[in-house]
This record gives sequence, structure tokens and C-alpha cells, in this order.
Amino acid sequence: FTRAKRRSIGFVVGAEGLSVRAPQWIALSEVESALQEKAQWILRKLSQTRERHMRQEQERIVWRHEVKLPYLGASLVVLLDPSHALTARSAQLDAYGHDLAASPAANFVQSLRVGLPMTATPEQISDVVQTWLMRQAHANFTQRLQHFAPLLKVRCTRMRLSNAASRWGSAGADGSIRLNWRLIHFRQEVIDYVVVHELSHLRVMDHSPRFWDVVRSVLPQYESLRDELKRDLVPRW
Repeated sequence: FTRAKRRSIGFVVGAEGLSVRAPQWIALSEVESALQEKAQWILRKLSQTRERHMRQEQERIVWRHEVKLPYLGASLVVLLDPSHALTARSAQLDAYGHDLAASPAANFVQSLRVGLPMTATPEQISDVVQTWLMRQAHANFTQRLQHFAPLLKVRCTRMRLSNAASRWGSAGADGSIRLNWRLIHFRQEVIDYVVVHELSHLRVMDHSPRFWDVVRSVLPQYESLRDELKRDLVPRW
């Protein structure tokens, strides 16, 4: 429970439990009443969060030669290849010829060759792969922001990658956008939804019907993409 500069009581259920934020002027008795009113919603969300956490633990990556993980909605297999023409601790995707906005087929397996020996530790493999994925995420997100910003008549002043545990993105009043690099696990259409969502906040900062109208203006199918983002799991690192 924290006090915050806001107009109403806010409830957020995440991996660590329930977080409650309330304005300074609201009495604790009012907060307790609000908790009672939201009790069923809170318990349902806590149960869903616990179930999701258990599923994510089952999907945790075991870093080794030939481990598979999702990349742009398809499977990516990591191959340790010290004999490949790579500098130490670098990675290279086997060419398959698609642009950043085109998701590969879901049943298509790509290879990421990593310049590490077979004796590499899980931490070494994870570090190299994460660095490579973050580079791809930065390039992908930048391209999609540049594509959608003119359509929404907004300007993104700065894009940064985030590593948040429970948020896919955020937008600042100064035009800055933060996007979680782990979005690169999802297919391109889902990434585009998050990009459009955050750019739309540069026009409407809340989640009012007017905000969703802005999102719908460029992504009429946003609801199915939003459901996919909530439903599908990304692997735990």
C-alpha cells in the first residue's frame, strides 16, 4: 500500500501480489471499503496470476545447445558453434529473407548460431542470446514506431527498451515510449498492437472509449491481438 498523486484508489495485481495506491486525502477506512467492494475481482486476479506464474515456470528456458525459444512468433533454435565465422560471444541468425514487419511461419524453425564452445555455461549462452534479441527488438520496434506514428498523427521523441516484469510498454507526456524487449518473442501483429497502444497514449493518456477509438483507427482487430498478448506466455529467463 502506498500513497500517490492520483484522483482515486488504484489496484494492481502482479506476480508479487496486490498493490494498492491511494491519494493522500482518502482515509484508510475508505481504502478498506474499496478493498471489500473489489474483493471478488482481486481474488480472481490473484488466482489467475498464480496459475500464469506456474505455467511460466514450466516454460523456463534451460540454456544449452539446441535449446528452443520463440522469436517473432516462430521457433528459434540456439546452436553453439565455435567453428563458425563469428567473433567470440556473438550470434548470427541463419538467413531466411524476411523483413522486420513480416512474421515467419509458426512452424518454421530458424537457427541462431552462437560463437561459444560446447562447454559454455548457461549464463554465457543466456547473455549472448539476450544481447542479440535486444538488438533485434530495438530495430524492430523503431521501425514499427516510425511506421505507425504518422498514421496516428503523433511523434515519438525517444524509444527505449524496458525490462519490466509485468508491463509491456509505457508512454510519456514528452513523447517518449518504452517497450519491453521480450515482446520480440511474439508474432509481429502482437508487437504492432503494443506499439499502436503506446503511440495512441500520446493522443489520449487514459483508457477511455476515445483512446480505444484511436487504437481502432489503425488496428481494427486490436481486441483479438490484446487477448493474444494476455493469453500467450513468453518463456521465463
